[in-house]
Amino acid sequence: MKRIFLGTLALALLISGCKAAPSTKAETNEAEAQMQLEKMDFSDEKSTIYLAGGCFWGLEMLMQSIPGVIDAESGYANGTGKNDAKYSIITGGRTGFRETVKVTYDPDEVSLDALLLAYFYVIDPTVANRQGNDVGSQYQTGVYYTNDEAKETVERIAAIERGRSKRFEVEIGPLVNYYPAEEYHQNYLEKNPMGYCHIPRDEIELFSRLRIDPGDYAKPAAEAIRDKLTAEQYKVTQESGTEAPFANEFWDKFEKGIYVDIVTGEPLFSSTDKFESGCGWPAFSKPIEGPSVVELEDNSHGMRRTEVRSRAGDSHLGHVFTGDPESPNGVRYCINSASLRFVPYAKMEEEGYGYLLYLFDE
Repeated sequence: MKRIFLGTLALALLISGCKAAPSTKAETNEAEAQMQLEKMDFSDEKSTIYLAGGCFWGLEMLMQSIPGVIDAESGYANGTGKNDAKYSIITGGRTGFRETVKVTYDPDEVSLDALLLAYFYVIDPTVANRQGNDVGSQYQTGVYYTNDEAKETVERIAAIERGRSKRFEVEIGPLVNYYPAEEYHQNYLEKNPMGYCHIPRDEIELFSRLRIDPGDYAKPAAEAIRDKLTAEQYKVTQESGTEAPFANEFWDKFEKGIYVDIVTGEPLFSSTDKFESGCGWPAFSKPIEGPSVVELEDNSHGMRRTEVRSRAGDSHLGHVFTGDPESPNGVRYCINSASLRFVPYAKMEEEGYGYLLYLFDE
């Protein structure tokens, strides 16, 4: 009888995805404020982070795809207690539990910054109790840390992401408790390749082959940034300014090499993707890696444009446009020279960018 029940449940999950009855944010907040949560001790955990990002099936697969991740496990975090940590109970929306992925990683292979920025790349941080087609308090987004070092990194990245959104609904805080989900939830999409996933499969595949780790290029403190930059560099990167066209350092430069964030040194663009657009600023058809830049809606100056900012440093870079006839793919990343530093091909190895020399393989 048990076997028949689990098979029926698995089929229902495959068809419908992680769905449950919706609850309003106000109702959820009021109910959760009155809960007494079982507390657990995670002080011995160092290279582990807990991520709630909607249905845990897709987030688990995403994290497993990232080189350097040792394990990703689906579970339930920060709810009432062990007795309620069951899928059949948490779907009622009255336990406070979030569908959460426990991520264990090797810090010598991948940074916490990289994991967090991958997480923020695939979630919608502007909504509460919902991701994709899934609605309910168990789908509330959240990042839960277990030690002070992780707390510092989480809060630093969260501050950057909070500044990129008009609303920021992601819970940021310590892990109170966690319980592994039922076995049929573990590696669900591996066992059910056609199963529901709110994260596009091409994004999961993308993160499996990225080479640039944003943790190597963390944003400095505000005072250090001001001391490091010229007045124009500061105005452009920190105040979203725009330099003059045809009178900047790289608009007509086509030497072999890469262009990195002037603030952090994170690699952004390659000379192999640079083209002459006639716009008066450096123009690129694409970044070295898509997630290394962030694209945001920009309605300033009475125009509707798409702003481009660096991922790790949150530097204003410029804007991206489509339909450019001079671009090989029709896309033009129009970037301020003042936001960039050029690293010649001959100096890439010396300056720590040897891992990107493959960009110039013919």
